[in-house]
Amino acid sequence: MNCLKRNLPRTSPAPPRVSVDDRVVDQNFIELLLKISSCKGISSLGYTLMKRLLWNSIPTLRFYSSWSQNVLKTGNILKQARIFSNSDIIGYSKLTSDSNPLHFDLECAKNAGFADLPVPGMLVASLFPRIIASNFPGAVYVKQTLEFRSPLYCGEEITGEVQASNIRQMKDKYMVKFTTKCFKDGGILVVDGEATAVLPTLAMKQT
Repeated sequence: MNCLKRNLPRTSPAPPRVSVDDRVVDQNFIELLLKISSCKGISSLGYTLMKRLLWNSIPTLRFYSSWSQNVLKTGNILKQARIFSNSDIIGYSKLTSDSNPLHFDLECAKNAGFADLPVPGMLVASLFPRIIASNFPGAVYVKQTLEFRSPLYCGEEITGEVQASNIRQMKDKYMVKFTTKCFKDGGILVVDGEATAVLPTLAMKQT
């Protein structure tokens, strides 16, 4: 035990975050186990057991750690998929008073160069605030830029993705910048842009 007393730090600063195979652990705990395993007189069996103890302890520590995968970090991607039906488009038209025949008249759509009735672009983009708000209830949408790359047709599946690109703490809230994208089958980019939202917490809602 003298080996431990000589090498352990006198103070206990907040442990840094370490990822091991996508599992988050306490750095001080890892160092402690490694010091034990390197003490003189320990058998090869003891060394093997210590390594096994370290590895098996990682998932348990991750579960109880405040640095959980359920806390938003830069680079995290949140996704949702859905299919917009004709009734969705009709409901959107009634709500917004957008009666553009492009979305209801097939001949009009084809004359404009579309193969079928396109889903309104803003209806497609509504996936972005939906994804953010469903994961962070109480989120306030601040900004959204959009570029419509390809048409989405009624009945096609679309997957919306928001990726955290920057996180800035503001007192008890967080200003988060997201890259926002929608893809349809084949990985075809439909909508591209960026969003900014104020989140009350970085802890994602459990589903």
